[in-house]
Parts: sequence; structure tokens; C-alpha cells
Amino acid sequence: MASYDVIIIGAGPGGYVSAIRCAQLGLKTAIVEGRETLGGTCLNIGCIPSKALLHATHMLHEAEHNFGSMGLKGKSPSVDWNQMKSYKEDVVGQNTGGIEFLMKKNKIDWLKGWASIPAAGQVKVGDDTHEAKNIVVATGSVPSSLPGVEVDEKIVVTSTGALDLPKVPKKMVVIGAGVIGLELGSVYARLGSEVTVVEYMDAVCPGMDKDVQRGFKRILEKQGLTFIMGAAVQGVEASKTKAKVKYALKKSPETEEVLDADVVLVATGRKAYADGLGLEALGVKLTERGQIATDSQWRTNVPGIYAIGDVIEGPMLAHKAEDEGMAVADVIGGKHGHVNYGVIPGVVYTTPEVATVGATEDALKAEGRKIKVGKFNFMANARAKAVHQAEGGFVKIITDKETDRILGAAIIGPGAGDLIHELCVAMEFGASAEDVALTCHAHPTYSEAVREAALACGNGAIHS
Repeated sequence: MASYDVIIIGAGPGGYVSAIRCAQLGLKTAIVEGRETLGGTCLNIGCIPSKALLHATHMLHEAEHNFGSMGLKGKSPSVDWNQMKSYKEDVVGQNTGGIEFLMKKNKIDWLKGWASIPAAGQVKVGDDTHEAKNIVVATGSVPSSLPGVEVDEKIVVTSTGALDLPKVPKKMVVIGAGVIGLELGSVYARLGSEVTVVEYMDAVCPGMDKDVQRGFKRILEKQGLTFIMGAAVQGVEASKTKAKVKYALKKSPETEEVLDADVVLVATGRKAYADGLGLEALGVKLTERGQIATDSQWRTNVPGIYAIGDVIEGPMLAHKAEDEGMAVADVIGGKHGHVNYGVIPGVVYTTPEVATVGATEDALKAEGRKIKVGKFNFMANARAKAVHQAEGGFVKIITDKETDRILGAAIIGPGAGDLIHELCVAMEFGASAEDVALTCHAHPTYSEAVREAALACGNGAIHS
């Protein structure tokens, strides 16, 4: 029986980051992972492989639609789907291999296998039971489905199956207009699939800023995606090669509609995963949604057991898990662990990208907060025009009307996922829009649109 200061269960972004921080603090650390590679869902079957396919298909789109106008003549490239998947796997391999290197570098033991917690202070992996003064549960989440929809990862797939289809489908139906559905839907639309997105709510990306929802949907429709909004999926009938998606519009629930598809992607969110750990027998409290309940220091109700990431409440984002992983390590190491949940950005990696942080305009108005909004369109940004990504995009900054302090922001446009962090840092430091507006921004850059939006919160933008 080996003895550790900390054993972390799960080697996704939350778990492996937490393990590294624990080791940096001088704690004897082990991490448990049953997959053949480290990195969890994100690196293996989520964030990283999907971004590889998004990049590859964006390059295809550029070749098909924009190269000619830039004087780049010639036949558009043909798609070798198997080679594209090999490229994706190579990207995954480089990243997962890098995590394994970091474990060795920081002298963290990888306990290979699936864990259970027979008692507080003990972690069982295979036939071996190890002692741990502290246990961190970082087991993440799995795709959720709908009643009447049986996933086989062949015809009816989650994001996992959608990343490794044997061929590009002629017709794809995506159930759910959230981040995963729109990212993967845009991948297959660029590859030539006829993509129809069925969404129960009346807007894409539920919970996002309304200006973003409207503008983003228009952009995706121009890219070839079809949307059926306000539709409740009743079920999916799948054969060996086809599927039928049955749905009813909320405004006429008595009328059943049917969509034919070669592949159905179920992108209806994710749910916490802690199966097999034995939490119920230990008396670990769960929320109504099946997530592990924790206090402000990520402690469960059982002493010595902590939880972070998708398995607890909060946005199911890799970077949120990473922040919690570092913070819980600091708590265990006797330091102060902190996560600012008000400044966690969200990004959709389509082209153009969509990024948000902080509160939305509607949420602040519902609170009765007096606000000011500054907005600047990328159509007036020279750099965005040069790369064919000006149309429909904008930067929106929301500030407190009295103090000018930035409360939230939203961006649709080139590099939005990187641009948002200027505003994240500003919010973290309690900056005003004027602080951003008075900061010199290089020309010509996309970031000038952020400065112009900040100027629009004051006397007005310069270039609009």
C-alpha cells in the first residue's frame, strides 16, 4: 500500500493541472486514470480534436471561397477524410504525450486503472489500495441524451462518435444548438453535409447575450446551416444506415414532423460523471442534478475528500476546472485558493469565433442595474476586412453607468477567443471602459475593435 499526500482521480484538465500544482507545493502526489492516455475528455475526445477539425475545415472554406479573390488561383483541394482524421489524432497524440511528460517531470505517479474510494483516506485502483491524506475527485462529465434517443455512436452519435465518423454524411441532424452542436455542425457543413440543427429553445446558445444569439445564427445560416427552433425532439428511429428524427414544434405540439438523416448528432449538453467511485456508500452529498456538492473551498461533506471541474456545479469548461484544480491544490497545501467565477470566459470556436465573459445585458437589466453599452462592428475594422471576417461581427462591452466599471462583454469576430482576455484582465482588476479606451492598441489589429467598443461606452467610437 503506497501512501500519498494527495491522490487525484481523473487526469483531465482539472485533474492533471491540480496534480502539477500539488507537486509544485511539495506534496507527494498521484493521479488515477483508466484511459490509455492522459488529458481526459478535453484532450482525447473533446476540445482538442474538435479544434483540429475546425481548423482543417476552415482552411478548406478559405480555399473554396476566398483564395480566388486574393489572387490564389487553382483547383480547390479535395478532402481526404481519413487523412484529416489522422491529422486530428496526431494533434491529440502530441498533447496527451505532453501531459505524460509533465507528470514525469513533476514526479507524479500515474496509477493506471479506474478508481473507487472504499473509505475516506483510501483509493483503490485495480487490486491495490493506496492511502491518501487528501483525495480530489476530478472525474468530469459525459454527454447527456434525451428520452427516446438511443445513442449507438454509429448513426446516432454524441460528440465522441461525431469526431470519428467513417465517412462524411450527406445529411446530418444536430439535436441542440449549443456550443458542441454548432461547432461540429459547422465542421460537417464545410465538408459538404446538409446540416439541420433542431433546438428546443427559441435562440442558439441559450443563456448568451441576445445580440450574439441573433447575429451568430444569421452568420451560421449564411454558412449553410438550417435551424428549426422551438422544436421538441420526440425520438429517433435508427436503422443500420439511416435515421429519422421525430419532433414537434412547441407552437403546434400535436403535429409530428420528421427529418431524414444519415447521422444524428445528440448535442444536448453533458452531465456529471462519478460512477463506480462509491460516493453514495461514503455519504458524499450530491446536488439535485447529480453533481457533487462542495463548499467554497471545494470540500465535500466528507473530511479529506474534495471535488472540482464538471463533476461539481458551475460551467462545464476545461479552464474553469483548471482554475479549480490550482485553487484546491493551494487549499490542500495550506494556502488560499481562489476562483473568480464572475470572470470565466466562454468561447465557441466556429469561424468567426464567439466569446463572452461576465454578465449579459438582459441579466443586468433584470437586476435593475443602470448600465451603459458600447458596441463596435468589425465592418469598420481594417484587419478584419482584409481576412474576409468583418461581416456580422462586433465587440460589445457593458459597463456600470455610474462607475464605468466593466461588467460583461461579448465578441463575434476573428480571434474572439483571444480578444476576450483583454476584457477578462480588465474585469479582474476592476478596470473601467475608459481604462481600456485610453490604452494604446497596435494598428492594424483585431484588438482595435475592443478599444473602439470601450470608446463607445464614453464619448463615442472613432471609426463609426
